[in-house]
Amino acid sequence: MAQQNQTPVQEQDINQLLKVRREKLAALQEAGKDPFQITKYDVTNHSAELKEEFDQYEGKVVRIAGRMMSKRVMGKASFCNVQDLKGNIQSYVARDSIGEEFYADFKKYDIGDIIGIEGEVFRTKTGEISIHAQKVTLLSKSLQILPEKYHGLTNTDMRYRQRYVDLIMNAEVKDTFIKRSKIISAIRKYLDGQGFMEVETPMLVANAGGAAARPFETHFNALDEDLKLRISLELYLKRLIVGGLERVYEIGRVFRNEGLDTRHNPEFTLMELYQAYTDYHGMMDLTENLYRHVAQEVLGTTTIVFNGIEMDLGKPFERITMVDAVKKYSGVDFNEIHTLEEARAIAKEKHVEFEERHSKGEILNLFFEEFVEEHLVQPTFVMDHPIEISPLTKKKPENPEYVERFEFFMNGWEMANAYSELNDPIDQRERFKEQEKQLAQGNDEANTTDEDFMYALELGMAPTGGIGFGIDRMCMLLTDSPAIRDVLLFPTMKSLDK
Repeated sequence: MAQQNQTPVQEQDINQLLKVRREKLAALQEAGKDPFQITKYDVTNHSAELKEEFDQYEGKVVRIAGRMMSKRVMGKASFCNVQDLKGNIQSYVARDSIGEEFYADFKKYDIGDIIGIEGEVFRTKTGEISIHAQKVTLLSKSLQILPEKYHGLTNTDMRYRQRYVDLIMNAEVKDTFIKRSKIISAIRKYLDGQGFMEVETPMLVANAGGAAARPFETHFNALDEDLKLRISLELYLKRLIVGGLERVYEIGRVFRNEGLDTRHNPEFTLMELYQAYTDYHGMMDLTENLYRHVAQEVLGTTTIVFNGIEMDLGKPFERITMVDAVKKYSGVDFNEIHTLEEARAIAKEKHVEFEERHSKGEILNLFFEEFVEEHLVQPTFVMDHPIEISPLTKKKPENPEYVERFEFFMNGWEMANAYSELNDPIDQRERFKEQEKQLAQGNDEANTTDEDFMYALELGMAPTGGIGFGIDRMCMLLTDSPAIRDVLLFPTMKSLDK
């Protein structure tokens, strides 16, 4: 890894050390011991299981492999520490055990080299579980120098750019990404058990609909057509509901041409699912059960702690309408506001900024963002959004200004968004027309009419509940990670060339 803020003398020293490593490799190759010629190594165990089940392995010969993180040479015997996927373990390497020639080679190995150790599991006089090496094999030569105190570096930018070094040097970072993998696996296990079918839909699309976001645009040379990267999974998954696949889900990357911050990355992992013959209440029940299942599977508890705040997934999640939530935290009751003029007046009074194009429902949503979101720390479903901000959602029969939609909040963050899906093609076309009107007025996040999707709806779609989960935010909460970059292996970064 490139060392940061080095003085000219330090740079000279590093360059000399790098030169020595290459010379060592050349000497090995000349002696017919090129580590890069080795194609495999049969690993029998990992470090953690040898420590956790020492009674079972004591006295047995095992083979482990990993990166050498430290080495102490003491004449005819040495100790080294090897780090593998599960942790690290000490090895005792003695000349009389591995042979004079191999011991001479071992003494020349560098920190960062990848080695295989075959030997007997034992406990040292100081009580440390170790491997008494009978054979040491150099599997890959490290030609770079690991940073000494990587965790203490103030340049976190390099941790994200060179995640591979971050994973080597920081056990907690590796643990975060192992948990992320387990979270996604637990989601799949739960949904598969509920009769859902995992599918894949296009990433390159002619019409990037299903969400309020700016798409990335590209050109497909073979067809000489402009295409977009998807911003949502929704419209294709609904086509599958039309086709008779009653329960479908997809976990995949979506792309939004927006800013970067602690909760946003231009490409991120979204999970959307659609279930025929249910509504947004069914989606609430599914969300509650899914979150509990994943927390229990991955963390062993339904109580999680994020940034020192405890959140209880074991209790029933609160359910509140958007109007009631705004009334609770701002004192403004939108049930008593009947006209756009009244909404604008109360917004001015409460210092809520709005644009001329904003409708009454959109101003309600601005109040929600301004006064409510930060208070929604414990798991909460906010229900019944204004129709103007929900172009793909069924109206509430008893109050058509609002729709059967909820957003799921934890820690003041939106974690999921769900609907009773709009399956009336005539209503849907009118909603798309309104979206196109907004697009013409300068809202570049508005949807456009997708004629193929409209044809699918006209064939007939069953009453359906649908939901979208932000997988990255879920991983942030369950791993106590403060920024989305901490749960993305390779987050989007500005080029160093600019």
